[in-house]
Amino acid sequence: MDRAEFASRIDHTVLGPTTTPADVERVLEEAASHGTNACVPPCYVPEAVAVAPGVTLATVIGFPHGAHATAAKYGEAVDAWQSGADEVDMVANIGRLKAGDDEGVREDIAEVVAAVPIPVKVIIETALLTDAEKRRACEAAAAAGADFVKTSTGFADGGAVVDDVELMTEYLPVKASGGIGSYEDAAAMLDAGAERIGASAGVEIVEGFPADERDGSL
Repeated sequence: MDRAEFASRIDHTVLGPTTTPADVERVLEEAASHGTNACVPPCYVPEAVAVAPGVTLATVIGFPHGAHATAAKYGEAVDAWQSGADEVDMVANIGRLKAGDDEGVREDIAEVVAAVPIPVKVIIETALLTDAEKRRACEAAAAAGADFVKTSTGFADGGAVVDDVELMTEYLPVKASGGIGSYEDAAAMLDAGAERIGASAGVEIVEGFPADERDGSL
């Protein structure tokens, strides 16, 4: 994997509660210059498209807790797509999963999948789940037609770990996110089977790519 392909696996992210338009513009400019994708809050999607139309743009749905009504998630997804988002990362309903309502979780995801013709990544918030719950969440996402499962929002205690990525790859392609701050962290997740990386440290991760691996593989 060369540096360009590696960078294309990174979703350079800014999703904090104090995120400003200037923060989004900075992240988009960094994504464009480093060859990464970007993930920004839904309220800034229209501006983001205007600032960096060549950058693959993701946004979040039902973020960060997943407890939004399904109709609200559906509306958010449609608005994001119509505003120019290329992908959406939705948070699964963790409370319903914990309660054993796997069908409710599946239906919630399926409504978002049906709402838009773009990839849907399902955030299952692994730090809050047992391994059995992680498997049930992945099964629900796969049954609903999701394109990816994603480890974390970055707003719970704990983030992506190798063991979770390995488990999740049994079901769908995986986006590892939460606590990934260096090239070495990202490479470990890719080695574990992740297809995408979500990180606010996207620039540092790409700039850490070793020069002697430009023509090699991870």
